[in-house]
Amino acid sequence: MKPLLLAAIALTLSASAFAAAPAVRAPLREYDILRAFPPGRLAALSAGDIPDEKGFTGSNRAHGSWVESGPQRGSCRGVIAAVVAGDLAAADNAWRGIDVAFSHQRADGGFESKPAANGKISSDFGANVETAYFFLQELGRALLVIAESPHAAHFKDRIAVLKPKVRRAADYINSGYDTIIPKVGHSVNRVIIAAKAFGTCGVFLGDEKLVAQSKKLIAHAITLRDQEGVFIENGGRDSSYNVVSILFGSVLALHVPLPEFEAVLPAAVRWQLTRVLPNGEVDVNGNTRTGVGKEPDAFGKAKTVNYKEVVLALTIYGLIHKDDAALAAAERVFAYSEKKGITTK
Repeated sequence: MKPLLLAAIALTLSASAFAAAPAVRAPLREYDILRAFPPGRLAALSAGDIPDEKGFTGSNRAHGSWVESGPQRGSCRGVIAAVVAGDLAAADNAWRGIDVAFSHQRADGGFESKPAANGKISSDFGANVETAYFFLQELGRALLVIAESPHAAHFKDRIAVLKPKVRRAADYINSGYDTIIPKVGHSVNRVIIAAKAFGTCGVFLGDEKLVAQSKKLIAHAITLRDQEGVFIENGGRDSSYNVVSILFGSVLALHVPLPEFEAVLPAAVRWQLTRVLPNGEVDVNGNTRTGVGKEPDAFGKAKTVNYKEVVLALTIYGLIHKDDAALAAAERVFAYSEKKGITTK
């Protein structure tokens, strides 16, 4: 009887483990998800991502000069939106920001840094790794979306030239992997942003070691949630940065299978939906970082909710998971931000 009893127990445990395993959804391509956006929405959300005459985006553009690599991620978003729209002239225009970024690449694979308006400079190794992965997480994504699109041939030659530069940049952030969690572990969205850089660049480069680093960071990010599944920011909840974690993790999961991460997203989204008021405004009451004057940006101004990322996160999540509540909330937030003329990063 004993062998039969052990076999029965083993079968029960095996069945329980199988039942507890995260469901794996059917593979989806980000290009197709972005093409499914409501007409005009992606273009509107990307309007601020066009490089200026110097090729600068984000806070580099606001400064009027090169500060660091991270702000150039906007040009990558501009490329993505143009590729999805099939506007190759606009994509070429946005690509200037990528070329400008790599014109500031150092021999070690990292990027030059200059003081920002607040006097801070990302020349310290950990900070320099951080600004580099902020750029690379959108660059790697752009390169993968291009590969999924019908327009890959248009970019073939420039991507061939770019690839060894991306290789050096990816090796640089990997050399600083051990600095990431100690530096940004209090801010889970940045852990996920780093994971997105390793994952998307790893897929682009065909480097499974980089992808494995991405998965390690995601596994850590999963632990940085409160008892109700909301992503922790500076010891509490934040209705802007919780959505950043949802957004960047959801996008990464379109390129790197992350069933365990996707399994925890519904709880974070559920709370996020309670932060969207009927008129589309995002509630900031109780926030630990944004909208309540607790944290300054590079120019010393208090950080506010990034409405663009709220709309993007809820739209992408809603389309991937066929979540009507998320899509309806995205519609309200988008309408509110358009009506208010809220500028986004």
